[in-house]
Amino acid sequence: MERKSASGSIRNKERSKKKFLDAVGKILKTKGYAGLKINDIAATAGVDKKMIYTYFGGMDGLMDEYVRTQDFWVKVTSEEVEKMKPNLEDGGREFIEHMLLSQFDHVYTNKEAQKLLLWTISEPRKSLKKLIDTQEENGEYIFKLLMESRFKDKMDTYRSIMAIMVSGLYYLNMFASLNGSIFCGIDTNTPEGREKIKKAISFMVDQTYENL
Repeated sequence: MERKSASGSIRNKERSKKKFLDAVGKILKTKGYAGLKINDIAATAGVDKKMIYTYFGGMDGLMDEYVRTQDFWVKVTSEEVEKMKPNLEDGGREFIEHMLLSQFDHVYTNKEAQKLLLWTISEPRKSLKKLIDTQEENGEYIFKLLMESRFKDKMDTYRSIMAIMVSGLYYLNMFASLNGSIFCGIDTNTPEGREKIKKAISFMVDQTYENL
């Protein structure tokens, strides 16, 4: 009976944690980051706000866990990269093309990720700084594992190209979602328009690896 009670307690804890995380996402989508108040999160979750401190250590802990579930590059950990078994012989060409295309689709289909991106550039916050630091740590692991031996003294240029591509793809999705879908004559809210952008991503990756 004790074992059943303990497993039931764990399941209840995980259900309550998920309710809090879902509540953060719901508020972020409907009210934006300004609506993320501890009382509102608890009310939306239907769970006593004291449990935020019990399960997450407070709002910062809750935000830390939430952003880890939503941001694309935060989830690309060294463990996840190893599972993907990237080709070490091509300098990361195939891998980075796949990741850029995946990022483009992930942000487009995930409204919470879009709101989170807006939040990161709108307000300084400890949990958001941790998000950015984790993105950089994951990116650094990828650069050193796959690209440094290929680009050597041109690595700074490669990093700069990737910075432009990653941020540009973020912006295209944000623009399409919030203010309009036509950008440089491409409708990024249509399958045809998005396919044109994806072909351009592949072209730019090819050009980088052929000419840098």
